[in-house]
Amino acid sequence: MKILLVYPEMPDTFYSFKHLTRIVGRKASFPPLGLLTVASMLPNDWELKLIDTNVNELEDKDIRWGDMVFISAMNTQANGAYKIIERCKSLNATIVAGGPLFTHEYDRFPNVDYFVLNEAEITLPLFLKDFKNNELKRIYKTNEFADIHETPIPRWELVNLNDYAYSIVQYSRGCPYFCEFCDITALFGRKPRTKTAEQIIEELETILRNGKPGIILFADDNLIGNKGLLKAELLPKLIEWRDKNKYAPGFDTQVTINLSDDDELMQLMIEAGFRKLFIGIESLEEEALLEMNKKQNTKRNLLDTINKLHSKGFIIVGGFILGLDTDTPEVFQNQIDFINESGMVLVSINLLKAPIGTELYNKMKKQGRLLSNLDFDETKSNMIHKMDKNILDEGYRRVIENIYSAESVFYRAKVFLSNKRPINVKNGIKRKTSFAEIMQGARVAYLLGIKDNNRLYFWQIFYWLFRNRKLRYLDLAAFFIALLYQYKMMKNQFVR
Repeated sequence: MKILLVYPEMPDTFYSFKHLTRIVGRKASFPPLGLLTVASMLPNDWELKLIDTNVNELEDKDIRWGDMVFISAMNTQANGAYKIIERCKSLNATIVAGGPLFTHEYDRFPNVDYFVLNEAEITLPLFLKDFKNNELKRIYKTNEFADIHETPIPRWELVNLNDYAYSIVQYSRGCPYFCEFCDITALFGRKPRTKTAEQIIEELETILRNGKPGIILFADDNLIGNKGLLKAELLPKLIEWRDKNKYAPGFDTQVTINLSDDDELMQLMIEAGFRKLFIGIESLEEEALLEMNKKQNTKRNLLDTINKLHSKGFIIVGGFILGLDTDTPEVFQNQIDFINESGMVLVSINLLKAPIGTELYNKMKKQGRLLSNLDFDETKSNMIHKMDKNILDEGYRRVIENIYSAESVFYRAKVFLSNKRPINVKNGIKRKTSFAEIMQGARVAYLLGIKDNNRLYFWQIFYWLFRNRKLRYLDLAAFFIALLYQYKMMKNQFVR
């Protein structure tokens, strides 16, 4: 049996870093963890080929090669999934689809032959059993949650890890919080389920045998969903693993802002190698946070909280939302001022959307405020906002133009680096730089420091580092300035 696994193209967003990834010599941000894990669940005697369309072009001969085409996608990949499905169907391919996009919206894809929905640890064995008995049904779904202690190690040999800026693992599924705009609890439940520390260490070792990633992303919806288990089991094992691996990669992940309330947890995460953290800040207004049920962000000074996390050694990537029912016209300038003062160089600004499966979707449907276009587009929404559309569109445009301007990025980089102090840990994150990486660095310096029209900021930040005796943060400053290229390439798409 020949199985072609296909991953649709990711759209350009301010946090996908597609342009930045390519300028540093990689083809995509991170590999398709879901499909690689599914590949490990398929029979050993099946022949597998994986095409990540973010890395390689999908050719007709690839589609014809497979007896079945497996496709997995997230909501943001809907447009790419449509195109692949139509193309496969035109070549008479048998299509099997799964992943978050199809779990919520499988009825939008009539040309898919079979749906394997929810968590594959439960539904894929049912599909394989019926396939063996020639009794296939069109839809396989479940209301149960998988025991991820049984989740196999992904088939990393199916991709070239050197094509990616990050490698990727997943420690937990589910989140104890119930933010009304988020579909995570609908997909994976409110009780975080975790792998064992031994599973994660084995996955990390497998990754290092197959490539040399500079960063490994823990693709958890909220890594600190079970703080007790994290502190008692995973983080000590990661610290021990880092002690044995001098050049172990650093880790990025996503957490909730109440990490700042636990000094012990922050220190353990730093010692384990976690640095860049995505945090959904969403709004600066208590009323808005309460309405969206994001209570963990309330009863705190958000600016002081971000400053504390930065002081501990983390780089915070802030997520913000505009178009909330409680927003007033002042929200736009307030958000600009907060972001600039916080020193968060990496931020994502989104219009409020109501994904299928969320409490917000159900509320908007009940109020008759849903729009017909449900595809995810960072510049559009699928709901009618209370704020006048012209005011919202103009305010959103103003925030984007300010926050992603070269002047603002440069200013925030200086704010962050001015307050940055060395991290006091036994084993920091060390890099063994190859000749190829040196040449790549020279190429980036040429493209950004000579050819690019933001080259003035490229040289100014290095002069600033020298003048302020901060040269130890040269690599971090270079990353911040390289963001100017990503933001410049994206701004015209978002502001139109």
